Amino acid sequence: MQPINIGLMGVGTVGGGTATVLKRNAEEISRRAGREIRLFMAANRELERAREVVGPDVPVVDDAMQIVNHPDVDIVVELIGGDTIAKELVLKAIENGKHVVTANKKLLAVHGNEIFARAQEKGVMVAFEAAVAGGIPIIKALREGLSANRIEWIAGIINGTSNFILTEMRDKGASFADVLAEAQRLGYAEADPTFDIEGHDAGHKLTIMASIAFGIPMQFDKCYLEGISQLDGRDIKYAEELGYRVKLLGLTRRTDAGIELRVHPTLIPEDRLIANVNGVMNAVMAKGDAIGPTLYYGAGAGALPTASAVVADIVDVTRLLTADPEHRVPHLAFQPDRLQDTPILPIDEIHSSYYLRIAAADRAGVLAEITRLLADNGISIEALIQKGAVADGSAEVVILTHRVQEKRVNQAIAAIEALDSVAGKVVRLRMEELNG
Repeated sequence: MQPINIGLMGVGTVGGGTATVLKRNAEEISRRAGREIRLFMAANRELERAREVVGPDVPVVDDAMQIVNHPDVDIVVELIGGDTIAKELVLKAIENGKHVVTANKKLLAVHGNEIFARAQEKGVMVAFEAAVAGGIPIIKALREGLSANRIEWIAGIINGTSNFILTEMRDKGASFADVLAEAQRLGYAEADPTFDIEGHDAGHKLTIMASIAFGIPMQFDKCYLEGISQLDGRDIKYAEELGYRVKLLGLTRRTDAGIELRVHPTLIPEDRLIANVNGVMNAVMAKGDAIGPTLYYGAGAGALPTASAVVADIVDVTRLLTADPEHRVPHLAFQPDRLQDTPILPIDEIHSSYYLRIAAADRAGVLAEITRLLADNGISIEALIQKGAVADGSAEVVILTHRVQEKRVNQAIAAIEALDSVAGKVVRLRMEELNG
């Protein structure tokens, strides 16, 4: 059979890793795919750097549209990133009848509904394993490995930058600002880290997983995002004293009222495996009704780990090129005409347990006032500790609650903050047991 020709758009970190894996493991890859897969052409703005990576036998151009329009390119690999020029290129590739492999989570989370619909019309595939959790094969696990299950929830540590920062804050007792500076020095954080530390990256990935798990359209605009930039080291320390670790968690859960879709700092019991995922590593838990909780762990970023997922997609597409388009695995696991319009719940309608830290006057009766306001809002207390007086003479009270609807917690917090005996804002973090 004729070789499968790959057009690589973007020869940066992941693109370079993809070229390396395709060349280094060429024989193994062809044995798995059933035919030769070759890097036919590459596009990159920095031509000389790209030529150094892909070698002298691969033509390099500075206009990616040449790859999309080349008649001999079978699979277009989009590793440019963003959702402007990348969207234009991917849609044009689909229009030209080419299959697409991408690692672009933002493109799919924001424009995936349109892209998958176009691909369905043209009978081509869009593969995107590398878009979520780097080298961890979580898309294949959700879409194929767990296809017998009714997925109940997914929880993931899916941003390595934030996980590194939280790990260092806990291990070293350092401030967020100091650890962020260290992460930037080590290359784990960008000069502008907003995309990572404020939850956008994790939200894109979670949106994709939720669509596959529950058979719903991509709805990133309804994903609740709360980052880690405002986290205080005291809360990480107090959480540990109570037997919890703080992680930036992406969580999506099926409920009778709708689907929860949220990213935020979360207290997780320290004896859970996922609570012990440290540094830049990623992990995803998925609970199915038949299999129960499962855990997927590995490198969530980096040249070769992400390239592993990109090349695996290329192999999958190659295997399926002769398959009947009507019998391929659907992009979002469910047949396109069977997606549901289950609503995404607003954050104040979700149910969770909560960690509350309150700076209150150190005098008799204050604690009783606080607990009464919690009780008035139907909130029961699981644990309570009082820390020593701070500089202004107030004491810090840390409360863990049982599960309750978030709007009740918001009402209670507003009432507590209105007390003359309470100084400043109440610190609120959500808690998840992740045990079934």
